[in-house]
Amino acid sequence: MRLRALAALLTAALALTACSGGSGDAGTSASSGRSGVTGEVTVFAAASLTESFTRIGRDFEAAYPGTKVTFNFGGSSALAAQITQGAPADLFAAASPATVKTVTDAGLTDGEAVTLVRNELVIVVAKGNPKGITGLAGLTQPGLKVALCAEQVPCGAAAKKALDAASVKVTPVTLEQDVKAALQKVKLGEVDAALVYRTDAQAAAADVAAVEFPESAKAVNDYPIAVLKDAPHKAAAQKLLAWIRSDKGMAVLTQAGFQTP
Repeated sequence: MRLRALAALLTAALALTACSGGSGDAGTSASSGRSGVTGEVTVFAAASLTESFTRIGRDFEAAYPGTKVTFNFGGSSALAAQITQGAPADLFAAASPATVKTVTDAGLTDGEAVTLVRNELVIVVAKGNPKGITGLAGLTQPGLKVALCAEQVPCGAAAKKALDAASVKVTPVTLEQDVKAALQKVKLGEVDAALVYRTDAQAAAADVAAVEFPESAKAVNDYPIAVLKDAPHKAAAQKLLAWIRSDKGMAVLTQAGFQTP
């Protein structure tokens, strides 16, 4: 009888210990869940960041299960206008400080933007460079069709600086609203050349050739990035920004052809 009672007591004690241990594990798990990063982060980013940011977004999602990164890529000026008009976003990465300044001046960023990377222009032409373009002066050849970005977007403003530095006057057949659109004109054979960022030329190296020119050094674009003040998922956005600026994120950007500040 005593043995049976003792066994019952031991069984009860073991059961209580197991319950206590289980409760501790659950508490730890719940704590991890609370401290972990979850939710969807919406990033408005310059078109020239498409390839590198897409890869970084996938890496971030893999590192933080439960997160999702959604991108809105486009011309920086258009993205800034969307943000100032109330479009919901968590993070904004632009291709020029002036573009982010319009958002910061409106009081819509969570502190000052930081410079992430830099980018320079190249001339993109068809494979084999059939027109024999060797520099900006070559863009003035009679009958040559050239695409530029519109001056109000960063790639267009940079193109103007470079052309002015070279004292070259180019009459484009089209003005595009972002760098990818200008690049696409060359890829489709609709124009003979375009001024785009080195990173975009590198991403499209299978389809186009790049021609370097010295005046590009006069038109380097800084890329600022900032978390937005009313970010719906601010904690996740701050974590993503830290990831982008980490060694892992910067390695992706430099491999794409961006320069460090």
